[in-house]
Amino acid sequence: MKDIKTVSSRVVYENAWLSVREDAIERADGSPGIYSVVDKGNYAVVVPYENDGFWLVEQYRYPMGERSWEFPMGTYPDRRTGDPLELARRELLEETGLSGGRWELLGELWCVPGFSSQSGHVYLATELAPGEHDREPEEQDMRHQWFSRQDVEKMLRDGTIKDAQTIACYGFFLLHGSRLHK
Repeated sequence: MKDIKTVSSRVVYENAWLSVREDAIERADGSPGIYSVVDKGNYAVVVPYENDGFWLVEQYRYPMGERSWEFPMGTYPDRRTGDPLELARRELLEETGLSGGRWELLGELWCVPGFSSQSGHVYLATELAPGEHDREPEEQDMRHQWFSRQDVEKMLRDGTIKDAQTIACYGFFLLHGSRLHK
């Protein structure tokens, strides 16, 4: 039994990347309410690991008004969903030019479950091979760089890395990837 019943739902805004809907709801005690929900397609995050370090991408994040160092990540176009591993492979190549020879699923994340239905899969990519990136127009300011594990941990501690997905993915790496860096 669900704790909340959806009484009605209407889309109040949509574009190629997301839709926003407003749901009238009824709580378990019968009281009414409203939820605003952002619907986006699933995403994938890649933790590209080699030589006891990681490849990160940096780009300008308009809503925050700052540049951000992050693990490579993205969604399928037009809010569609699809195979998360295929998406992860595509995002790594697109953003860094790297191809992974070995892939391991580290976990699944809910982006911001308080107001979004979006979820993502986190993959560890190893046995990396260089190539040419093929960035989307929105990524034209992006750059990528390898950082040692010590540098990434320093960036996490000093607030250089603020992206929640990247921070959570590093936690997955520590939990599942410990055998890689012993």
